[in-house]
Amino acid sequence: MIDLRESWRIGTVEVPTRLVLAPMAGVSVQAFRRQGRRYGAGLVCSEMVSCAGIEHRNEKTLGYLRVAADEHPLAIQLFGSDARSMADAARMVEAVGADLVDVNFGCPVKKVTKTGAGAHLLEDPDLACRIVESIASAVDIPVTVKVRRGVQNGSRAALELGPRLVEAGVASITFHPRSAQQMYTGTADHALTAELVALVDVPVVASGDVTSRARAQAVLATTGAEAVMVGRGAQGNPWALREIVDGDTAEPTRAEVAAELVLFVRETVRELGARRASGFLKKFYGWYLGGGRFPKEFKQELLQLDSTDEVERRLLAAAPGAYEIVERLEAEVPSGAEVTLELPVSIYGGG
Repeated sequence: MIDLRESWRIGTVEVPTRLVLAPMAGVSVQAFRRQGRRYGAGLVCSEMVSCAGIEHRNEKTLGYLRVAADEHPLAIQLFGSDARSMADAARMVEAVGADLVDVNFGCPVKKVTKTGAGAHLLEDPDLACRIVESIASAVDIPVTVKVRRGVQNGSRAALELGPRLVEAGVASITFHPRSAQQMYTGTADHALTAELVALVDVPVVASGDVTSRARAQAVLATTGAEAVMVGRGAQGNPWALREIVDGDTAEPTRAEVAAELVLFVRETVRELGARRASGFLKKFYGWYLGGGRFPKEFKQELLQLDSTDEVERRLLAAAPGAYEIVERLEAEVPSGAEVTLELPVSIYGGG
């Protein structure tokens, strides 16, 4: 049986467990990543950061370049289609203290692909390799990539591109064996993951349909991948990460769920500011409180509240014992001191 607590390496970076928390747009804020580390993720990743946004010093984009002391190792993921701009953005990623710079060649969303970025680059392998070469020559930290199998169903583009990306300077590849056309439908074909592992001499992270410890171990055993990536299954459910890494199948109590959500709310408000956090957090209420943990009516009640302070009060009132757990968590969890760049605009979006 594979030990998911076993460490592995991406270049010079040691990753303490074989579980990677996926970069997810609109989800992977610092609070989400820090929680993931506490529950067993060996590597956490930022959501996609636009290199164009960095180049133009967009305040919201710069807000993604936040590194807390307890996040390491951390990858910050970039997307774009201009090699020079991507290299400049990668230098900033290194400067803020990230351990890895990750490049997105897999996002299937039209607003990304229509700019020539994301999964579109699977159809332009020469440009993809130039981007990697440019970034690898610009930074000293390892460069990684995240890819899908290709744009169209049945594509094997990633298998052809993988060895070229390694030659260009990639230190690890995360592979999601669905096509961009599939989005998240159907199943991930990890037979392709095994093929990619055989083709490259860098660690491969297997992404897609890893929803349990048994599935994680099966994917690792059958593909030869170094680690697995978990995304949607961890949304509002850090206990899923603990189950995968440690085999701990205990369901959280209502007090534990409420306490984690309260801490998540507080950390997100600190990060985004109260006004922006209020809207951002609404999708998380259903993720945390669903699955029979709390009545549906309670989730609807939280969605109607005007402030995160009111949400916190209702959670603590609805789950006796949560307050003591929150106090313990806040005593145990570092304060989240950040490394930030001296920039001509604030790095803190929102507020």
